Amino acid sequence: MADDRSIGESSDRDRAGDRTDGGQIADPRPWYARARAQMAELVAAAKAEQMPAPTPCAEFDVRDLLGHVLGGCNRWALIGEGGNGLALEPMVRGVADDEWSAAYDEASGRVAKAWAAEASMEALVAVPWGSAPGRFAFHGYVMETATHAWDLARALGVDTAGLDQELAEFVLGFARTVLPPERRGAEVPFAAVHAADAGSAPCDRLAGWLGRDPNWRARA
Repeated sequence: MADDRSIGESSDRDRAGDRTDGGQIADPRPWYARARAQMAELVAAAKAEQMPAPTPCAEFDVRDLLGHVLGGCNRWALIGEGGNGLALEPMVRGVADDEWSAAYDEASGRVAKAWAAEASMEALVAVPWGSAPGRFAFHGYVMETATHAWDLARALGVDTAGLDQELAEFVLGFARTVLPPERRGAEVPFAAVHAADAGSAPCDRLAGWLGRDPNWRARA
């Protein structure tokens, strides 16, 4: 699964691939706005009867995946607010099947607000892999959100060709920098790279880079 653990070390921050022409790491917040909107649309599309369905994350059904996504929102909102997000449970449970969309809209809105200030980009924040400048750390959360959108789309039977491919391409550049093929297993919660078929969409290549089977499909 896409997670927010073990995705960066100081050397990675020095060579992070997603940079502006001026050499600075790109602002992740506009990309989060796109990732958030994409995820919100998918969460709203999830039906009650799909909650027990499997997902590309073998340990999650759809309900668990939604709970994990919501838990991530809560953690990253608190981190952006200056609190200890790691003290929160990474999984939210007990949400009614018809309340996931509203819960996600509220929680992801809190994330956007928490990271809106420029100071949040420069602050050193505590994240599961240690500490990192907010600008770099928040890239990791954009990666997580975009990748779980692919997971959810495949689980719901939504055509992933309709996902935001420019977002996926951007996130893939970051993923290739902080998660090279040799950094897998042990404390890094990503499986080996799965090669995507030639001509695959960026979102499928992103999924494969982060250990998913790009050809995974929901059962008919």
